[in-house]
Amino acid sequence: MKYNMIFNMLLLGAASLSLGACSNDEPVITNKDFDNTTTFLASPDEAKQDIYFKPTVGTVGDPMPFYDPVAQDFKILYLQEYPNNDIFCHHPIWGLSTKDGSSYTSLGELIPTGSSSEMDMAPGTGSTIYHDGVYYTFYTGHSYRPAITGGLNEAVMLATSSDFRNWEKDRNLLLTGSGEYSDVDFRDPIVFKGDDNKFHMLVSTKQNGKGVLAEYTSTDLHNWNSEGVFMTMMWDRFYECPDIFKMGDWWYLIYSEMHNALRKVQYFKGRTLDDLKACTKDDAGIWPDDHEGFLDSRGLYAAKTASNGTDRYVWGWCANRPGNINTNAYGWAGNLVMHKLIQHADGTLSLGEVPGIASKFGNGTAYADFALNGEAYKLMPRLGVENRISFTVTTSNPWDKFGVSFGRGDDSDTYYSLIVNPESETRRKINFEEEGGRGFIPDNDGYNFAAPADGVYNVTITIDNSVVTMYINDNVAQTTRIYNSARNSWSINSYGGDIRISNLTVSKK
Repeated sequence: MKYNMIFNMLLLGAASLSLGACSNDEPVITNKDFDNTTTFLASPDEAKQDIYFKPTVGTVGDPMPFYDPVAQDFKILYLQEYPNNDIFCHHPIWGLSTKDGSSYTSLGELIPTGSSSEMDMAPGTGSTIYHDGVYYTFYTGHSYRPAITGGLNEAVMLATSSDFRNWEKDRNLLLTGSGEYSDVDFRDPIVFKGDDNKFHMLVSTKQNGKGVLAEYTSTDLHNWNSEGVFMTMMWDRFYECPDIFKMGDWWYLIYSEMHNALRKVQYFKGRTLDDLKACTKDDAGIWPDDHEGFLDSRGLYAAKTASNGTDRYVWGWCANRPGNINTNAYGWAGNLVMHKLIQHADGTLSLGEVPGIASKFGNGTAYADFALNGEAYKLMPRLGVENRISFTVTTSNPWDKFGVSFGRGDDSDTYYSLIVNPESETRRKINFEEEGGRGFIPDNDGYNFAAPADGVYNVTITIDNSVVTMYINDNVAQTTRIYNSARNSWSINSYGGDIRISNLTVSKK
């Protein structure tokens, strides 16, 4: 088992560095009785993680997914973040490949950082497109020394490859904001082919202090013409890591809102590109759904998509929490998290479970149905390192409140819960709470969603070490970081209502 080595080390003494709140005297648990105990155990993440990928050293920053029509797999470029970055030159662009998200193959470093005197001393996110036998990756060149880079902090740059392994940088700056847009914010290029058969590029920037997406067009991917502002950004917002694509009869723009009050992934939709532009014209705020286009909680950021022609998936990162403390705010970079993009009949989007990830788990252990009444919980057996949990909750009235807790032992004073909270008779929201401690943790909650009319919630949860994803009815998704989830017990909870749990299955590795 994956955790044997860790537990052998723990046999040397009691775990003294508890990363989750529990009783002060943690017992030494031997391999012999491990599976039959429910006491809390401090459980560090493994160095390398496979479902929600993390390299052995460092973390994953802004992903740039791309479907490779030659290899017929997904390539995910990302910013490789190290614990001890150079003061100027950091996060080179590394790469991964995967067929279905069930596992990843590292491609190593593909596009290195520039020197401390070059524009791309700190590369930033971008996008890849394949054309006439050549892979084009457009990325952000970021300089911490504008005095020696022509006064520019950011510019769009280009690297090309014939085999996706060996890349050649074009040392000429492809695009800058000089004269029309900001030189400080000019980044995150996304390239796509429009209905006019031209190549289009959108760049996140500012014009006269207001956030905009600047548009450029090209017929050869080398020479670009300015087409002015594609879309203004709402109010004082700034849309990072934009992604634009057509899915069925709808055009979509997915972006990550930089504003500290939100810091979440959102989207707009339109039947045409002009409809899409109109969503924010004059700060119109034409939202795509009844929850302002939010796709996840603050636990997912910098998400972008790629499609194999049949299904479209989204990859973003779930950040670490400083000090591995569950109540701390998210930092920058972490694990690569993949979701399936679900398009509904009315064109709205939601995130759902990736079939390739679900296929990693066997049939699992099925549990008998049970009911929880009032303030009650059922403590479940210890989890593995990688886990998949599925169950159905049937509520008796709109105000029934239920949730799940992780990193919980029968001796825990505090533990961490995802609570499906009734916001009204017709609306719900997933909250993150430290029970027995601070309670509700601000900026870790999800978004309001319509409660199912029949009161039935089909819940699927995937856990990879401390990364937890939760899906409800293919309509709601929540990505969260909860340290000590792996190797500990967990529970299903009722908070004063009457709920029935059925179809409970747990698979673990």
